Amino acid sequence: MRNIIYIATSLDGYIADAQDKLDWLFAVPNPEQDDMGFAAFMQGIDAVVMGRKTFETVCNFDGAWPYDKPVFVLSRSVTELPEKLTGHAVQLMQGDINEVLNTIRSAGYQTLYIDGGTAAQQCLAEDLIDEMVITTVPVLLGGGKPLFGTLSEPLQFVHIKTERYFEYMVKNTWYRQRDQAAQA
Repeated sequence: MRNIIYIATSLDGYIADAQDKLDWLFAVPNPEQDDMGFAAFMQGIDAVVMGRKTFETVCNFDGAWPYDKPVFVLSRSVTELPEKLTGHAVQLMQGDINEVLNTIRSAGYQTLYIDGGTAAQQCLAEDLIDEMVITTVPVLLGGGKPLFGTLSEPLQFVHIKTERYFEYMVKNTWYRQRDQAAQA
């Protein structure tokens, strides 16, 4: 069972600018449309867990629904899915993040992609993240939606690898370092 954050941030740690826009993500030239390993990452997960804002952002992208895996949307305010998602495995969920993830796991989904700032912050606050893959885009936004929020205590991670893309961006992979005695 693994919960993985896979996300991009600005140099100053924001995942969206002050207007909740993502235009800055596309500021780095990518003429070959390299997905920087995203398709391979998606092959290794069972389902996506995303927050409402991320869900609404993805719904507003041009083109078809981008996920072929089940998507669980965390929301207290969305009560029905857009008609364009008919036939796609998308389900609305609400409640305590621990209970939600346990419900998803009991349905057979073990490796979860945690997508979006609020979902990531909720999982980190409950120490539910096992791995983080963070791509840093070389732009300073000076404000916006931060990736990380308040924690009740520090969480230790171990750096696994760094990949460099387009002479501009770096993707770092981190695994959660857990106290072996506490897990026994």
